[in-house]
Amino acid sequence: MADSPSSSFSDFGVLLYLEELDNEELNKFKLLLKDCVEPGQRVIPWAAVKKANREELANLVNKYYPGEEAWKVVLRIFSKMNLKDLYRRAKAEINWKTQTVEPEVAEVEVASAQEAVIGDGTDYKMKIKEHFCIIRDKSSLVRDPPYFHNGIFQKNRKLLENVFDADIRSGQQPRTVVLQGAAGVGKTTLMKKVMFDWAEGNLYQHRFSYVFYLRGREMSQLREKSFAQLLSTDWPSTEVPIERVLSHPSSLLFIIDSFDELNFAFEEPEFALCKDWTQVHPVSFLLSSLLRKVLLPTSCLLVTTRLTASKRLKPLLKNAHYVDLHAMSKDERMEYAYQFFLDATWATEAIRLIRNNETLFSMCEVPTVCQVICTCLKEQMEKGADITGTCQTTTAVFTCYISSLFSSEGNFSSLPNETQLRSLCHLAAEGLYTMAHVIYRDNLRKHGLTSFDISIFLDANILQKDTQYENCYVFNHLHVQEFFGAMFYLLRTDWVDEGRPLHALEDLNLLLQSKSYRDPHLTQMKCFLFGLLNEDRVKQLEETLNCKISPNIKWELLQCMRVLGTHNSSLSQLVFLDLFHYLYETRDESFVAKAMSYFSKIVVDIYEETHLLEASFCVRPCRCLQSIKLTITMVNSSAAAEPRQTDGDRTALCWQNLFSVLHTNGKLTELDLSYSNFDELTMKNFYDGLTHPNCKVKTLLLNFVSFPDGHKDIFGCLTHNQNLRHLDLKASDIEDNGVKSLCEALKHSECKLQNLRLESCNLTAICCLNLSKALIRSQSLVFLNLSTNSLLDDGVKLLCEALRHPKCHLERLSLESCGLTAVGCEDLSLALISNKRLTHLCLADNNLGDSGIKLLSDALRHPQCNLQSLVLRYCHFSPRSGEYLSASLLHNKSLTHLDLSSNRLQDDGVKLLCNVFWKSGCNLRDMELMGCVLTSACCLDLVSIILNSPTLLSLDLGDNDLRDEGVKILCEALRHPNCNIQKLGLDYCGLTSVSCKDLSSVLLSNERLIKMNLTQNNLGREGLRSLCEVLRFQECKLQVLGLCKDAFDAEAQKLLEAVGVSNPNLVIKPTYKDNKWVWWKCF
Repeated sequence: MADSPSSSFSDFGVLLYLEELDNEELNKFKLLLKDCVEPGQRVIPWAAVKKANREELANLVNKYYPGEEAWKVVLRIFSKMNLKDLYRRAKAEINWKTQTVEPEVAEVEVASAQEAVIGDGTDYKMKIKEHFCIIRDKSSLVRDPPYFHNGIFQKNRKLLENVFDADIRSGQQPRTVVLQGAAGVGKTTLMKKVMFDWAEGNLYQHRFSYVFYLRGREMSQLREKSFAQLLSTDWPSTEVPIERVLSHPSSLLFIIDSFDELNFAFEEPEFALCKDWTQVHPVSFLLSSLLRKVLLPTSCLLVTTRLTASKRLKPLLKNAHYVDLHAMSKDERMEYAYQFFLDATWATEAIRLIRNNETLFSMCEVPTVCQVICTCLKEQMEKGADITGTCQTTTAVFTCYISSLFSSEGNFSSLPNETQLRSLCHLAAEGLYTMAHVIYRDNLRKHGLTSFDISIFLDANILQKDTQYENCYVFNHLHVQEFFGAMFYLLRTDWVDEGRPLHALEDLNLLLQSKSYRDPHLTQMKCFLFGLLNEDRVKQLEETLNCKISPNIKWELLQCMRVLGTHNSSLSQLVFLDLFHYLYETRDESFVAKAMSYFSKIVVDIYEETHLLEASFCVRPCRCLQSIKLTITMVNSSAAAEPRQTDGDRTALCWQNLFSVLHTNGKLTELDLSYSNFDELTMKNFYDGLTHPNCKVKTLLLNFVSFPDGHKDIFGCLTHNQNLRHLDLKASDIEDNGVKSLCEALKHSECKLQNLRLESCNLTAICCLNLSKALIRSQSLVFLNLSTNSLLDDGVKLLCEALRHPKCHLERLSLESCGLTAVGCEDLSLALISNKRLTHLCLADNNLGDSGIKLLSDALRHPQCNLQSLVLRYCHFSPRSGEYLSASLLHNKSLTHLDLSSNRLQDDGVKLLCNVFWKSGCNLRDMELMGCVLTSACCLDLVSIILNSPTLLSLDLGDNDLRDEGVKILCEALRHPNCNIQKLGLDYCGLTSVSCKDLSSVLLSNERLIKMNLTQNNLGREGLRSLCEVLRFQECKLQVLGLCKDAFDAEAQKLLEAVGVSNPNLVIKPTYKDNKWVWWKCF
């Protein structure tokens, strides 16, 4: 074999041919290398292939596929890459050297053989060039100045060259590519250019033998055909039959242009779709089958769509690759404006005002819209008008634009009457709702629009007639359709007609409740709707169109706001961002104040300057807000007022207006600024608002807040605002230095703060001296959370000096996860004895051990200890601590809540604790023993607690291996009339359906048990059924059942739903915990 001619080729020929590949082709060759080996052949490691240069790659091929195997692999790859010339030359060279054709090579489907079968498409390409050259000459998006559009066009054209290449990382080759872009960005023009360039031989020559163009609006007008008939309409008679072309789908590309224009529901089930391109079906079926890869699955698709229709398209596609088309960049938009306005002063003014409106500036990324806006402003300037007000909102701009279209010639006789205008507006709104933007004859007939009616709107350039398709019209831009869609609601006169049911289109409540992220196709129409409430806009339209707009729409929208306000507690920050965006368009403070009066709480995330502008406008007039949750993530708002802002610092004014609500709204008592990044400008305005004499804020949440350098002295507000009672600084970057400033404020007699959370603030023992002094001086502070700070025993020692001081008023203290040991417990035990006010202490997640628990237990035995709640979860003690605690419980009269969860108490430790309950004197009401390594063996001891403690109301045994036999024992006690348990935790206890029978009997007989947790147990459907038989009766006193419904099958979930219907007093949810049992985590 070493001396054979094929060996000579593989030794030298592979490298020679790899040298002819460009870098892109070489990468593709590498990706295909792993797919072109036959069964039994070795696969070259990808790591070696990926980093190999041409020579190294040739050596790898020769090494892994010696002799003639190498050229077989290479030929297969050249065939898959459609490198016809290289394939022919290599094959000819091999045949010349070997004087024979190997059978394996003969079987490879190569481009030359394929061309012989389906032809080279010369006549088809000629027809394509003629057709699309004419269309291309007729269509132009922006003619003034044209090179802006051409620049964007070339960027997008370049983008398309490689969209069907295999992914360099995954090796997957996309067969469906979706081009997304805003209306007017040039998707259709680009697709026509693709068709022309392919026919010219400048695009996809080595990839696709044939490319077919399917336009959405044309497809929507067709009825039943076979797919072959659909493509044969303009097929040249001199070409090979279309059926022969379709028999080789892997070399075909189908362009589906303007998916958003397809007037099909696409609701066909997949099993009913068409696989046979010769069968006659409705065109909707054919396109659905093609998109879903049921018809011609190995072909490639290139689909264009507006962004607003992507939601409808995505469910149809499998493994699609999405590409966003380029629009004009910020610099290109500004340069366009400079070129458009001949007067430099006008250009500068127009650019400044457009840039001040981020929404307007964003719209300008589409060349056609940029042209509309610039044209509108230029006309206003030529009239000597002030364009400042026009640029404030998109509605103002488009009102001017629409007015100019109707009055450009001054011919008012051609104005539409109100019936014609109302019909067009209804048509526009209906099209937006259904995302059908092409108007056909049936649409016109449905809305009573005649040819004469349409001619009025054609003359005004509101509508455009399609030059290719008969009886086919579109609005001259999507924003124009959205404007007239909004006018539909203003021109309606029968809002209060209660005798007629509202269609979804007419229901303003439904419209207002739609979310921009879920229904983006309605967003701009809603924006225009609110903008057209402005009296100046209304007056302008009435004068232009000679019509009367009813004021009822304002009242109707306010009623919608009232309905929305009833769901206030469940509204997200996205809802309020949308709402503020719409309300800002009105520029009517009186209307905004009325609309916002229905909301007691708002949630807003400000991460762009637009959000700040709109939020400040809408929040400032509020007088009924009680709570504001505001997250500020704008980057450096101090620098947001760029040089473009020459008419004063708008950003500073917005912050000032926003935070003015702190002193103008007397009902506002809670402010949550968690997860915010403050800069100096924000901090100054926030501080000014908080320290204003009229500020009534009582609760201030600053979790995970980043303060600017040098502004940790914000705590001076504590001495100026005597209403502030609760301050939460969890995980904020105050550190020890900030605590020093905070403590100075706490010591001030004017500070009335009662609750302070400093959890996870990166504090150390250094700050404890300042805290200790503040605790002694403060007359109001009763709650302090220092959890998750590295205070260690040294820091706690300093705190305990304050706790022992008679002037310390602290009642609740959390030191969870502060690095404490038994050493710190010695100081704490002394403090517990001497402090008369401390009632709640959390020491969770500290390595106290048995020795630490002994010291605390000794303190609990002391008659002067007034502790009511002690949390010792995750404190690393053993059963021995059960003995220490049981002895203390015998003597302690004040402790009512004891949490020993997540410690290895085991059965022996619990047994010692249970002995206490045989004797009178223990006043525990709530005991938590979750995760204490208990088994069913301890359940007899637990029975003594249940039966012999008249005070014990809550017992949590979750996350213990009690199993069915343990619960059976507990149920005997739970059925006893002496049982007072109201809350029982049995989650993660290894229970099965067997336990459900015992628990059901408890629920029938026990009238005191109102809360029970059974989550994370394998109860099964039958077990659940036995529970539900009892739960569905309203006589069952259980109020809350901890169960995760999603953990059960569909039939079991129906059982739970039936329980909810028959027993509405029962709440079933994944957890039943109350904040009362985690007091240290909340105020």
